[in-house]
Amino acid sequence: MENQKILIVDDDSNICELLRMYLQKDGFDTAIASDGEQAVELAARYNPDLILLDIMMPRLDGWQVCRAVRKTSEVPIIMITAKGEVFDKILGLELGADDYISKPFDSKEVIARIKAVLRRSSEKLKNNAIKEVRFDKLVINLTNYELAVDGKRIDTPPKELELIFHLASNPNRVYTRDQLLDEVWGFDYYGDSRTVDVHVKRLREKLENVSDKWSLKTVWGVGYKFEVR
Repeated sequence: MENQKILIVDDDSNICELLRMYLQKDGFDTAIASDGEQAVELAARYNPDLILLDIMMPRLDGWQVCRAVRKTSEVPIIMITAKGEVFDKILGLELGADDYISKPFDSKEVIARIKAVLRRSSEKLKNNAIKEVRFDKLVINLTNYELAVDGKRIDTPPKELELIFHLASNPNRVYTRDQLLDEVWGFDYYGDSRTVDVHVKRLREKLENVSDKWSLKTVWGVGYKFEVR
């Protein structure tokens, strides 16, 4: 069995070499990118199992790299940054990051987070046996990451599509924002849960008044549900 591959993206060569040493000692193969453009190119060519991604970098920053990678790939991404503001964490979540580690970091924590994210990613692939859900004038396909409304394909970012798929796969079940962050984004995120509200608002703009047989409902004081009548 081949070793799992980790792409390390940071413009600090000392951090890159330190992470490479930790990871290779733990049995991972590694590649290093020192700027954003190189990261996007290597993400496509090296086909990593996970990307460790710094934010402040030359050419393209971590946000831009995350956006570019997410257009074509669902590879797990862990953001590594010296920034710790809530806004950064929300933006990382919205762009499709799977976890978030702040510098300075402990090597054991990095390895533990990588293994946890890889495990969740593997379980997610296994558990997604049902890749498509259909309702009146609505098709959500998680194999091709396509949302069709009244027969027309609607461009939808991956996390929005995963969110509506998760809700629609469990019709009439109420989810709290924290549950959705944990089950759709893949980790417990203690803090501002506005990112869920933002995604629901964008989905509503696409799904409002499409059908009278289902709707994306707010359950006040609790969270959200995909209601089927």
